Amino acid sequence: MLPQLAPSPAVEAMGLFKVVLINPYELGRQPFALAQPAALLKRAGMAVSCLDLSLQKLDPEILKDADLVAVYVGMHTATRIAIEAIPRIREIAPQVHVCVYGLYAPMNQQRLRSLGVKTILGGEFEPGLVSLAQRLRSGEAGGVQTEPLINLAKIEFITPDRSGLPELQRYAHLILPDDRKKMTGFIEASRGCKHLCRHCPVVPVYQGKFRIVPVEVVMADIAQQVQAGATHISFGDPDFFNGTTHAMKVLTAMHDKFPHLSFDATIKIQHLINHAELLPALKAAGCLFITSAVESVDDRVLEHFAKNHTRADFEHALQLCRAADIFLAPTFVAFTPWTTREGYLDLLGTLLRLRLVEAVPSIQLCIRLLVPEGSYLLQLPGFREMVGAFDTKLLGYPWRHADPAVDALQQAVQTCAAQGEQQGLAREDIFEQIWQLTHAALDRTAPPLAQVDFGAPIARLSEPWYCCAEPTEQQLQSF
Repeated sequence: MLPQLAPSPAVEAMGLFKVVLINPYELGRQPFALAQPAALLKRAGMAVSCLDLSLQKLDPEILKDADLVAVYVGMHTATRIAIEAIPRIREIAPQVHVCVYGLYAPMNQQRLRSLGVKTILGGEFEPGLVSLAQRLRSGEAGGVQTEPLINLAKIEFITPDRSGLPELQRYAHLILPDDRKKMTGFIEASRGCKHLCRHCPVVPVYQGKFRIVPVEVVMADIAQQVQAGATHISFGDPDFFNGTTHAMKVLTAMHDKFPHLSFDATIKIQHLINHAELLPALKAAGCLFITSAVESVDDRVLEHFAKNHTRADFEHALQLCRAADIFLAPTFVAFTPWTTREGYLDLLGTLLRLRLVEAVPSIQLCIRLLVPEGSYLLQLPGFREMVGAFDTKLLGYPWRHADPAVDALQQAVQTCAAQGEQQGLAREDIFEQIWQLTHAALDRTAPPLAQVDFGAPIARLSEPWYCCAEPTEQQLQSF
């Protein structure tokens, strides 16, 4: 554990300044982005409370005497929830300074400021958050933001303070193929990404840069989550192999100290191929599955996205993972302005042929391309003509497909997936319904799937991987 510096006597004499950190939603993870600033703010002498709206209510008793409320928006869905919650926060605590920080904060600054948000912090936000709290505590006027909107400088990390968050056992857990469950810890070993995929929300903020969390901090965070009961670690890095040397140091240290731990990580298809020699080492260190943003099996769409891989590359990476006895969990942006009904059917057929139906959550089959402010897709020749004006409710540029039947199919698939999940249907059963819907959209009879091998169930997290869904009524009821 890194040493925690006590506040100076002068700081203590000033009295405690109360900060409330709020996480609207983060894929069922216990958020590092609350635990890390909580540690730094406490070290600076602040009183810190945390609220995770995925598990807790927006508590008026915690908010009413707060000096600073900082809301973390690391995802599109979280931002949508935050926009609904901020008016309620200001109603409960009209005097409070509201800050919004995280990946989606800078790209939505206009909408956030219209709600009365005073400070917006993106990139490496922790120094700005501490600076803001110190300025407010000193009595400096908080009406004008002096902290940088986006900070990409290297910063100090210390052991995250998770003591104020709900118990780890309440968050998403790992489900093994035999339905056994493992309590899961959530770790960030790096931030940002060195790639420039046009559709990715990380790119407008980090612009090809990534920052590592020191190995000793990562290990201290793993240790405290193991102590809390974690037997599986899920690395939340945008790409765990952005820095392979760092990644392997983390895995070596983790496996040496906690050889019983299993883990999963997100790794780009290009990296799986370029660093195929490391896959056996990942398996030996406890890797159960790798999530990879495949996005499409249409090479034209992949070129528009600047993914730097092809359909053939995806299939090659799948073979490499299977050879290493590691599950590959591909994710997709199934509907884009370039998707055709035939192309969507090809995606479904590819999943069948590759025996990946059980590896893909149903939600992944209805994801519609989100175009946030600052998206590099807007630099693509002719793309602006394909989208409408920025929609402050959607928090993106809306688009309609040139073929209305594609939009109708997307809506039908989304309804089917949502209802199937609510009813607890198996992935293969939901897939079969989508298979039939897609053939009907093409005025065809769907071939029966009774004798088809859908693939073996894979290890997976209980919270499906996606980042751009509509907030649910249950999420909105948290405030």
